[in-house]
Amino acid sequence: MRHIVQITPYYPPHLGGLERVAQSLSTRLAQRHDVRVITSAVSGSEAARREQAEGVRIRRHRAVEAAHTPLAPGAFVSLLATPRDAVLHLHCAHALWPETVMLCARLRRQRYIVHFHLDVDGSGSLGWLLPAYKKHVFGRVLRGAGAVIALTESQARFLREEYGIAKERIFVVPNGIEERYFADATAPARDEDQAGPLRLLFVGRLDVQKNVARLLDAMSLVREPVRLRLVGDGELRTELEAQAVRLGLDVEFSGRLLGPELVAAYRAADAFVLPSDKEGMPLAALEAMAAGLPVVATDVPGNSDLLQGVGILAEPEPAALATAIDSLAADPELRFKVAERCAEAARQYSWDAVVSRIEAVYSEVYA
Repeated sequence: MRHIVQITPYYPPHLGGLERVAQSLSTRLAQRHDVRVITSAVSGSEAARREQAEGVRIRRHRAVEAAHTPLAPGAFVSLLATPRDAVLHLHCAHALWPETVMLCARLRRQRYIVHFHLDVDGSGSLGWLLPAYKKHVFGRVLRGAGAVIALTESQARFLREEYGIAKERIFVVPNGIEERYFADATAPARDEDQAGPLRLLFVGRLDVQKNVARLLDAMSLVREPVRLRLVGDGELRTELEAQAVRLGLDVEFSGRLLGPELVAAYRAADAFVLPSDKEGMPLAALEAMAAGLPVVATDVPGNSDLLQGVGILAEPEPAALATAIDSLAADPELRFKVAERCAEAARQYSWDAVVSRIEAVYSEVYA
């Protein structure tokens, strides 16, 4: 049995794919190992600062959020209190936390692993600092890691080329899909005589990266009858609601859904759409595929890795996205074929396989 410390700036009930990946890994690893989670209490005020859930000990630290990053000094203290032989597994898509883990590991002569979820772009008033931070600080964190976990082969190539990470220290491990999201039937149900508009679903944060504004602009250009449902919340919700009203769109803002409610949202949809600027490996798209939905997404890093030859990829601009949505809405036969491809592709992303590969990385680094 290993001592494993999962370190993540945010953790459920905070909404996000990274957070749900960290939770899924933690709960499954806890079936065979001693697992702790060190995180912030941002957006988790309804959760206890200390709790044990599904065998995982969770410590949420008080934090102040600045530039989309939770500043939680107590996390460093918790890291110093972990067993010296512990696996330090950092889930990374934010600043400051990587340096904290590296500093702690160096002070205690420990190794650490970086799970690279996404190369983020700068935003907000401090966004101009991000390129220098990546070059002079974050790159050192990555190069100092015992291993870097990438979600896709193209992401692994990016890490080698952009940050100079040695090929032998990069391990490609995809995200997994919870069993509950898989459709009950072996193949997606065929419904060529569906009445009413196409029920189009988006699941994710309402933030800059997901670019739901692009989706709303696309919906204003769609010619076929389509009803859009947005599941998720975020800083741009008020702005997006105003945009939908301005464009005269029939859009349902459902807010954040979790557990059975989220599963039901996939079951109630006819198709899934992802208008992002970039992704690591989009968990919501994986879940939609497992639910037997045809997926339309922008042809950008992360989406294209997952959906090339499987879903429908469109150039990241409203007119192309509208054309792709129209093609599904107008053609039940196409909808069925794409759904079938998506459901078949989803079967290779089981969490059991993912966890086994993660354990293999631990064995490589902490042999």
